[in-house]
Amino acid sequence: MEELYGHRKRIDRAQAETGRQMVSTQRRLTSVVSYPERGEGGNNHYRGNCSPRLVEALIRFFRPKEICDYMCGSGTTKAAAECCGIGSHIYDLHSGFDLLHNEIPERLEMIFWHPPYWDMVVYSDVMYKASDVQEKYGYDPRVSDLSRIPDWDGFVKAMNHAMLKQFSALEKGGRIAVLMGDIKKKGRLYSMLSEITKPGTMENILIKTQHNCVSDRTAYSGRFIPILHEYVLIVRKDEPLVVPVILSQRGGMDIRDMEDASWKDIVAAVLESCQKAVPLTYLYEQIRPYKRAQNSRWWKEKIRQTLQYHPSQFVRVEQGMWTLKKSAAGY
Repeated sequence: MEELYGHRKRIDRAQAETGRQMVSTQRRLTSVVSYPERGEGGNNHYRGNCSPRLVEALIRFFRPKEICDYMCGSGTTKAAAECCGIGSHIYDLHSGFDLLHNEIPERLEMIFWHPPYWDMVVYSDVMYKASDVQEKYGYDPRVSDLSRIPDWDGFVKAMNHAMLKQFSALEKGGRIAVLMGDIKKKGRLYSMLSEITKPGTMENILIKTQHNCVSDRTAYSGRFIPILHEYVLIVRKDEPLVVPVILSQRGGMDIRDMEDASWKDIVAAVLESCQKAVPLTYLYEQIRPYKRAQNSRWWKEKIRQTLQYHPSQFVRVEQGMWTLKKSAAGY
């Protein structure tokens, strides 16, 4: 009898240890996450929806009492919250809430946000009927649909407005986790992560590998590098009034005004913009108005010296006429 009792105690201890390991695994989160199996919750036919397992992992790691989602799509966040046994507040443009123009009703400790990836997937009048929303809620969802904004700059402006609006609604110590991706168009990368405003304390950036995407069935040619990941940006609100903010600002800078560019780079850039050999006087004209020339007393001498010191890149085709060696173009 004692032997049987001891055996039962060993089984109970083993089961308890297994349970503790499972809880530990559930609460563990790494900088790279991958969910080949989507999990249960939301509608996997709703394009662009994410795996509920990601939201579940965030909930189990940070352990909020409730979670909000103001672009909930098919309701994945609600399903994840129910699975984890916490409350949720979910809204969407298709169900009467316009994040760009409506006031956020709650002040909670955690928000999950999965904005559209610009126009990669259009939602209003594609995933749902705009006329149904207008009839039921009295507004045209297409007007505030981020996926219908035609230009990238307009999209970034709306995205950042929504980001700051949600962050402002957090309580002190609260977090917003933003799932976002990159978009490739005509050889250019449009990065949501690099251009989104980052208020508060930037706590983590997770890399989420993508699975079962429509693009997985596409055969790419040339130098196109398929995008196989997304990002989860997590920022925390540590102060109620004054918060640090990282803003992305895009603009142009002439290489002739850059302190970090060498004279070799500047001379090569001017010659590279020409279709044929040009006289030394042309180089002077193209460089004189800019900071590098204005900040150097001997700038003409520096140009001549640069041409002479780099024969592998600069070629004198005749007296006073210079061009960029073809093999050096694009160096």
